[in-house]
Amino acid sequence: MSDEIFKQEKIKLTPHNGFDLVGIDYFSDPGNQLYFIEHFEMYQDALNAKKNRKNPEEYFILYRDGAGQFLSR
Repeated sequence: MSDEIFKQEKIKLTPHNGFDLVGIDYFSDPGNQLYFIEHFEMYQDALNAKKNRKNPEEYFILYRDGAGQFLSR
């Protein structure tokens, strides 16, 4: 997946409020490899959900900071 396509896909799935847990489908076409799993109001809840997955490294937590910039962990 090219870095720019991946970045745009993450921005598209980043919520305005709260935290979204998203997964990666490596077999999908570029631009459609990320998919929404669940929305959380608290970061700790999203982090716990990520840690409870079989392969936590295949998931991201997407959110916006106070300035509205997207971030992922």
